[in-house]
Amino acid sequence: MKEDVISRLRRLEDREEIRALAARYTFAVDNRDLESIESLFHAEASFRSIDGVMNAVGRPAIMEQFKRRFAVLGHGAHYSHDHHIWFEAGEDVAFALLSAHAELIRNGAPMVAALRYQDRYVRDAGRWVFADRLLSFLYYLRADEYVGGFGDRLRVRAYDTPKEADFPEMLPTWRDYYSID
Repeated sequence: MKEDVISRLRRLEDREEIRALAARYTFAVDNRDLESIESLFHAEASFRSIDGVMNAVGRPAIMEQFKRRFAVLGHGAHYSHDHHIWFEAGEDVAFALLSAHAELIRNGAPMVAALRYQDRYVRDAGRWVFADRLLSFLYYLRADEYVGGFGDRLRVRAYDTPKEADFPEMLPTWRDYYSID
């Protein structure tokens, strides 16, 4: 019984440490704190996006990817929301789905984005770090396009050519519900 309570307490502590990791990430990104960002990732981590624009493997490549992103981004604020965390692979591996949004300047234009991260975390040297981040977008719109663009399927407009949103329309559950082939 005592071991069960200790195990459950450890799991609650793990969840809180993982939530704190996600919070540290948003502040480090907004502050352009490269040293802190680097410390949040495992040496062999990956950071990708569903659209393939981001695809870095290993801490050095991830940091170069951030530098390229920061070159086109001005000030901004990232906010984490719902964070569903689960454990499947033992004591030192966890997974999560994290919803978030951002308000930022990209190439001089105010933009808003709603996004999700599919995360895998590992405990490394006694602390939780990112092992993999997969980024997807519900929308990424200029602030002045939000009202008209939110209902458009091509609502990822951070790049030269508008792209289809990564979710929900592409999710199997969405497609099943609406009988989309």
